Amino acid sequence: MTQSSLYATYARANLEFDKGEGAWLTTRDERRFLDFAAGIAVNSLGHAHPHLVEALKDQADKLWHVSNLYDIPGQHKLAERLCAATFADKVFFTNSGAEAVECAVKTARRYQYDKGAPERFTILTFEGAFHGRTLATIAAGGQAKYLEGFGPKAPGFESLPALDIELVKQSINETTAGILLEPIQGEGGIREIEPSFLKALRNLCDETDILLILDEVQTGVGRTGHLFAYEEAGIEPDIMAIAKGIGGGFPMGACLATEEVAGAMVPGTHGSTYGGNPLAMAVGNAVLDVVLEEGFLDNVAKTGLVLKQSLAGLKDAYPDFIEEIRGRGLLLGLKLKMPPADLVAELRKEGLLTVGAGDNVLRLAPPLTIGQEEIDFALQALERALDTMRAAKADSQ
Repeated sequence: MTQSSLYATYARANLEFDKGEGAWLTTRDERRFLDFAAGIAVNSLGHAHPHLVEALKDQADKLWHVSNLYDIPGQHKLAERLCAATFADKVFFTNSGAEAVECAVKTARRYQYDKGAPERFTILTFEGAFHGRTLATIAAGGQAKYLEGFGPKAPGFESLPALDIELVKQSINETTAGILLEPIQGEGGIREIEPSFLKALRNLCDETDILLILDEVQTGVGRTGHLFAYEEAGIEPDIMAIAKGIGGGFPMGACLATEEVAGAMVPGTHGSTYGGNPLAMAVGNAVLDVVLEEGFLDNVAKTGLVLKQSLAGLKDAYPDFIEEIRGRGLLLGLKLKMPPADLVAELRKEGLLTVGAGDNVLRLAPPLTIGQEEIDFALQALERALDTMRAAKADSQ
């Protein structure tokens, strides 16, 4: 396609998919690809999962949209289930991860305002973070490449250059409302945040009466082998933004909070026309039906460990290309010695779909339902692609 009516904001691959099943996608010309990107960690249960399809079709026959002027039973059900399974007492439903983060930021600021401290509106974040593409969330992420050309950076965000607890202590002042971070930086290169650092942040927030806000848009809903990644650190946040996996491919997100913090969000302080619509709620509840089944998360953790160990063997075999294996569960990354674009393209030729991330990382985020057959296919594709690149490198020398 030489001309398009679309914004030219994406460097799209020349692939048009017609259908999907499980971890596999099929193009219009019947080529099959193993999807180890999962719509950028979105298709948590793969493509066309029968339980999700049934839930969506059933709801589609009944009711699509009424707005939040009225009660939506599916919202109450999903909110109660999310609260029962997490630290949270209250939930606000959104359409995306960026909206969930925006709600989290507003909730933190409004909480401080409600406590008589309107000057406390600054959110501390960390270099390498990615929190979305709105004007507020690119300011929160602090990455120059996303801020360039969009005018002054939205105020109220301070990006710290290192995950250093002493630096955090020095940065907290009378304007600080909270600290926002991802338990694993996804776009930033599958960089894990140490549990000890998360515990130190939790203690610091308690000591200074500021809020701990987690962005679990990419790490949540089973991706790391826990329902949410914060569980591994043995802490609880005050506010958490989620999206991606909770919709299993249907656009939805949520902001979760404790009762004390959410109490500041009274009628008129926030809203969403589409957020929590009946279609999204039907799918979200269907996702939880599967993810909360006994043994499901244990299997994700085991599968992730098998894949990570296999990737460690790949690192040993290709030290000229792979520096490090990162991540937990089924959010894994190969830290490469070059930008990942060439390897992504070569893997596509081998029938494996992956996605790049920052810090020269090849990201692997397959559906949580993959098995050994898919792992074997992926490893063989990686070996063939790396062999091809190694031969090309030798020829060029």
